[in-house]
Amino acid sequence: MKGVAFVTQPAFRSLVGVVVVLGLLGLSTVAPARLGAKPDVIYVPTPTEVVDRMLELAKPVQGELLMDLGSGDGRIPITAAERYGVHAIGIDIDPQRISEAQSNAKIARVENAVEFRQENLFETDISKANVITLYLLNELNVKLRPRLLEDLQPGTRVVSHAFSMGDWEPERHERVDGRNVYFWVVPARVEGRWRLDAGGNAGISLDLKQKYQKVSGSAQIDGRSVPLEDARLQGAEISFKLDGKTYHGKVDGSSMSAIDGNGDAWRAVRN
Repeated sequence: MKGVAFVTQPAFRSLVGVVVVLGLLGLSTVAPARLGAKPDVIYVPTPTEVVDRMLELAKPVQGELLMDLGSGDGRIPITAAERYGVHAIGIDIDPQRISEAQSNAKIARVENAVEFRQENLFETDISKANVITLYLLNELNVKLRPRLLEDLQPGTRVVSHAFSMGDWEPERHERVDGRNVYFWVVPARVEGRWRLDAGGNAGISLDLKQKYQKVSGSAQIDGRSVPLEDARLQGAEISFKLDGKTYHGKVDGSSMSAIDGNGDAWRAVRN
């Protein structure tokens, strides 16, 4: 990384409390109930190639907020600030890591764009993030998953090194230098009954079912039950085919409407 030389020295200590793998640079354990407790650490360095690819998949842009849950020596937030011009926040429970990260940010001259907080990653406010990066055990990813889906806005990108999210399938899964990298986009909530108005058809009853970004369902059209086809949800954008017609729109809370201007305008509101 330009301007910063990161020194990694693995340290192996006994595991206590709840095991949490923190940071894109190593595996850390924390006791979530006690922020002031010094964590025991198993430190496993992560190749720079993995860090770079995670950010390439997330595609942060200037003006966005990136949060690294378990920021270690700070290289993810620092790299994001240097290369992409974003504001970045690193969360770590270990005060030594926070101090190290702050020093590295000063060396890289991005201390005004990067912030490091000593907080518990399961309790910190993530709601304003546009990008989340993390390195957790599978079971802890699953534990964090409800907060990612509920607290983050649709369209927020989530990138994980090494570990998946259980039955929440990734949008992308890649191997980088022999290591797994997973990428998700937080989906809007669309499950339920909607009234669809499209062209000459008014008041179509649309019943949607949802499992993460996978959507299925059917509609009542002129007394017929018509299944949805080719349904797709990515962030707040939704598309599906119904009775031979393709709908492409954007979800905005309790409504969704056409966004591409092709074909007839349409709008749906939640019943």
